[in-house]
Amino acid sequence: MFEKILIANRGEIALRVIRAAKEMGIQTVAVHSTADSDAMHVRMADEAICIGPPSSNKSYLSIPAIISACEVTGAQAIHPGYGFLSENSKFVQIIEDHDLKFIGPTAQHIQIMGDKITAKETMRELGVPCVPGSPGEVDTLELANQIAEEIGYPIIIKATAGGGGRGMKVAASKSEMSDAFTTARSEANSNFGNPAVYLEKYLGTPRHIEIQVFGDGAGNAVYLGERDCSLQRRHQKVFEEAPGPTIDTVVRQNIGKVCAEAVASINYAGAGTIEFLYENGEFYFIEMNTRLQVEHPITEAIYGVDLVKEQIRVAAGLPMQLTQEKLKVNGHAIEVRINAEKLPNFSPCPGKITQFHAPGGLGVRLDSAIYDGYIIPPYYDSLIAKLIVHAEDRPAALSRLKRALGELIVDGVDTTIPLFNSLLGEEDIIKGNYNIHWLESWLDKS
Repeated sequence: MFEKILIANRGEIALRVIRAAKEMGIQTVAVHSTADSDAMHVRMADEAICIGPPSSNKSYLSIPAIISACEVTGAQAIHPGYGFLSENSKFVQIIEDHDLKFIGPTAQHIQIMGDKITAKETMRELGVPCVPGSPGEVDTLELANQIAEEIGYPIIIKATAGGGGRGMKVAASKSEMSDAFTTARSEANSNFGNPAVYLEKYLGTPRHIEIQVFGDGAGNAVYLGERDCSLQRRHQKVFEEAPGPTIDTVVRQNIGKVCAEAVASINYAGAGTIEFLYENGEFYFIEMNTRLQVEHPITEAIYGVDLVKEQIRVAAGLPMQLTQEKLKVNGHAIEVRINAEKLPNFSPCPGKITQFHAPGGLGVRLDSAIYDGYIIPPYYDSLIAKLIVHAEDRPAALSRLKRALGELIVDGVDTTIPLFNSLLGEEDIIKGNYNIHWLESWLDKS
């Protein structure tokens, strides 16, 4: 087992990893920018090293600075959290070249799944159902029109290196293709330095269902059910639940088995999430995230596992403790993402937190790194807390979430707490009757 690990991240996920490591008796190293000198993950780690100025490019995304921090502190492994360098295959290769261990999958697997076209081709070969679309990159409008006619409108144009809704445009008819195609390529190039795009059939009212998988890197893998992440705004998830309200035991077992067998066959190591659009009883693969997800706590809640500890164990070469036979769903869990944003425009709202009170009680978990007097910096993501509730069934979880939201106090900055209070009064949310377009439609009407 590792004696010391470095967490190449910040905020609540850095604190989450530190907690798991401490319970395993592992020393921790926090890295931080000058803007995060007073951050909670810096306070809680055994050691802390400043790696640069506020700009992510000069701190949290600086590979030389992170490697140097490992050398200075003697850390043997790096946990990337999510975001930043968590899915950067070059980073993983450099880590290995310095005789360090990356707590996650191999550089090869990250590279394969990081390119949407290659990922889709790989998954199709492994028997995972995919959305009808172009066989590869589409580099001309003429080819785009041809493929769109074959697939049938509406179609969606996506950046091969995309994420977060950037480089993604919908064309409902041929008359919209030119603008959509040109804009998608332009956004892809400006955001990712790569103008390559591909085409997929645009599904009308799908749900976003993701399957949690975990492999040991030696041909063994398990699935830990699904999460429904359909409540999204601009392709950003805001409300997630597990298990999915529309997925029954047989469906869960069938798609879970397909996913577990797929990652086992390529000797995948660590946590991964295979994401699908789900419509009319059919699953369509869209991407695989080769890292821990923001919403992993709801899976931990219903299965009673610690995914971060398991990540560390497998990276250290120890046997995977998870077995499919022992993984049984227990109750229902929901996570809402509390952002420091001003409604109704969701504009970032950095500033000083003048009062903070975390909710508590049975089945309530708050993953956050904020505290009274904490100053939210303007340089990073606006996520400041994840409120997770777990109960015996979905109605009880919704009631618990409503109660916990009522206890949560974050004064001094605007947050998205009022959004969730409003959503819990909507009949469609109460009944689980929503899809990936529901939230934006509801916001437009509000």
